Amino acid sequence: PRLKVHRPVGQYRTSGDSVCSAALESEVKRPPHDRAVVCYVAAWAGYRKSRGAFTLEDLDPALCTHLVYAFAGLNITSNSIYSLDPYHDLEDNYGKGSYKKMTDMRIRYPYLKVTLAIGGWNEGSTNYSIMASSPSRRQVFVKSVVEFLQKYGFDGLDLDWEFPGKRGGGPEDKQNFVSLVKELRQEFDKHHWLLTAALGASQDTIDLAYDIPALSKDLDFIHAMCYDYHGTWDKRTGANAPLRAMDPNDKLNVEFSIKYFLKLGVPPNKLIMGVPLYGRTFFVEGLTEVTSLGDPAQEKGFQGPYTREDGFMGYNEAHAHIYSSVIGSPYKRVRRKLKLGNLYGICEELNANKSSWKQFWDEKSVTPFAVNGNQVIAYDNERSIAEKVKFAIKNKLGGIMVWSVDTDDFHGDCYEKDDNAIAASYPLMRAINKAVFVSQREQANEVITQEEKDAANKKESVNSSSGTALGSLGLCLAFIFFGL
Repeated sequence: PRLKVHRPVGQYRTSGDSVCSAALESEVKRPPHDRAVVCYVAAWAGYRKSRGAFTLEDLDPALCTHLVYAFAGLNITSNSIYSLDPYHDLEDNYGKGSYKKMTDMRIRYPYLKVTLAIGGWNEGSTNYSIMASSPSRRQVFVKSVVEFLQKYGFDGLDLDWEFPGKRGGGPEDKQNFVSLVKELRQEFDKHHWLLTAALGASQDTIDLAYDIPALSKDLDFIHAMCYDYHGTWDKRTGANAPLRAMDPNDKLNVEFSIKYFLKLGVPPNKLIMGVPLYGRTFFVEGLTEVTSLGDPAQEKGFQGPYTREDGFMGYNEAHAHIYSSVIGSPYKRVRRKLKLGNLYGICEELNANKSSWKQFWDEKSVTPFAVNGNQVIAYDNERSIAEKVKFAIKNKLGGIMVWSVDTDDFHGDCYEKDDNAIAASYPLMRAINKAVFVSQREQANEVITQEEKDAANKKESVNSSSGTALGSLGLCLAFIFFGL
């Protein structure tokens, strides 16, 4: 593959001093493992209210190997890429210059790759279908992308066309998308840029929209969007990102999607499994007690206080809905004292009002959900994410992608910082990196023989400064990185 994920070992090697001491004296600059952790950043998150407002100053690049700035748009009149929010993205006319702020993060974190995503749900499909349908239009688009990436210093492009053949597109989109990717690849190779794509993960979308073998040849990574399997559109409650099938014939789950991508020919090291840092919300109908998923639900779910989207709640806000009704909650008193208001995230909300919100674990989908009267939140937590990551490592995938870092608990409001200041913020991102690290170690231990273990231990004791990312150095870094 064109993309290499660099190990962090070299920057911590010393002679004489212990490896752990060297690591403690050095700033940990990347996750202590060798898999990709692709972090999408929603540019519009900066416009959210109160504690939900996310700026690049809130971002912790050390939790990611790749940053993806979402989104740029397509000007169908000129067939060219353009900024959807010039004031926020650019420095012109006293703008905030977020493009430059993100690409400048490579100065302190030189291993980072920073790419720009184009498209997204709100951009739709029609304009991309029109642009991709004509060789001349594609040529103009590719030229504009090259100039845009050069001008703003990105390391590549992420295509987020949602979706070829759907939402105003046509059956010819499938082949036209292949042509577009191939033509981008030819130009990107001249600049050593990354070319990735976010692909829908349901079988229906995959079959309709993508020529997987052809795309796999020219894409560095395929970001499988393994979420939004269920929501209010089903008119019943369901897991947002079930790891496994909820019934024998169910294909809407992460396990099926990943195995289907692999079956169609995606090299495992190019496949990046998407993990949501948000949940889906529901109002159930006609029930006095909810203890499982699958009950009838209204067409609209309740909103979170920051994202303000029906049926959607970030991990950093879902608990806000619960907290706001807690009278005398110790968490609420702290909020008032600090003048932070009554806005919280899923984890805080559930922790603060356990008497009102009943938490459940769905064994079939391997995900949690919470219930308060007729309100249901289906989401992911540290436990479910660890199970997903373990599955990804077992299948030798290239890494994990998250949508999106700005809905993790980036302030660290869910936990008492005095107890563990390092691990307080970004609990889900830290859970991902920890699970990758642990899963890799477990996998390595399964294949290595006792004799090899003894030999490795003996060699390590002779020269402690020459270990690998998963050896004693990796353990030292993990203790620091995860705040263990």
